[in-house]
Amino acid sequence: MNSSIDDQLNASQDFKASMRAQWDSAAAGWNAHAADIRAWLHRPTHAMCRMAGVKAGSRVLDIAAGSGDQALVVAQEVGAQGYVLATDLSPAIVALARDNAVRAGFAHVETRVADGEDLGVPQTSFDAAVCRLGLMFFPDPLRGLREIHRALRPGGGVCTMVFSRPEKNPCLTILMSTALKHAGLPARDPFLTGGLLSLGKPGRIDALFRSAGFHDVATTALDAVLRLPSVDHYLAFVRSSASPILQILGQLDAAAAEAAWSEMRERLMAFTTPAGWEGPNELLLTAGRRSEETT
Repeated sequence: MNSSIDDQLNASQDFKASMRAQWDSAAAGWNAHAADIRAWLHRPTHAMCRMAGVKAGSRVLDIAAGSGDQALVVAQEVGAQGYVLATDLSPAIVALARDNAVRAGFAHVETRVADGEDLGVPQTSFDAAVCRLGLMFFPDPLRGLREIHRALRPGGGVCTMVFSRPEKNPCLTILMSTALKHAGLPARDPFLTGGLLSLGKPGRIDALFRSAGFHDVATTALDAVLRLPSVDHYLAFVRSSASPILQILGQLDAAAAEAAWSEMRERLMAFTTPAGWEGPNELLLTAGRRSEETT
């Protein structure tokens, strides 16, 4: 039994080390496309804040904050009397989040390198929590949600954002299936733990929220079309910042990798419109609340 537990812990730590390295490498590329990401996720991000109960004066925890785009939205919502702690596993991306907060003039934003499953924050110390496109990468999302529950005061709210089902996110499925094919790897279960679509199975994330102790759990599906001038703009974004795809193609030589990118481009051209390139996505926003008990 102990050997099995040790194996699971070691596998989890190895996974996190790999994720940290991937995002350290992809951090600059992700941050360089911040304006595109902000436009893409503007409506879902504001909805996430509203569903979490973010308001003026709130103390808000932002988990898997990336380079801090949503932390700046939260900082605007809470105002100078509030407080935002933006955390991420990747030191490189946390450094960018810190710089972005300083440039925005938000002295009430703090950044910290932290494991989302073990945040190291005091119990019941936050009014609200958000996690934008991060929870699906956790090796143990239930543990992550329990950690958020621990950090929230009684009555505090949380909202997470993840990708929904594969058929609702065709660009991601094209990228992943093409990369795997060219790498000579078998197709993966799209709901595999730690993957881009791992929490997209209907009912899955709601069940996790309830198991973590949250009440008033509700999930809302939102369309989030990524609009860019061309498919090449999209692929430039992916090539500089989409670490799961880069990890797979990183195993190939240059010619084989370029062949994969070429096929992706051909397949993704299907989303070209007279107005530019429009990639369909569906996001799940799940909200819950810690009960008002004080014990």
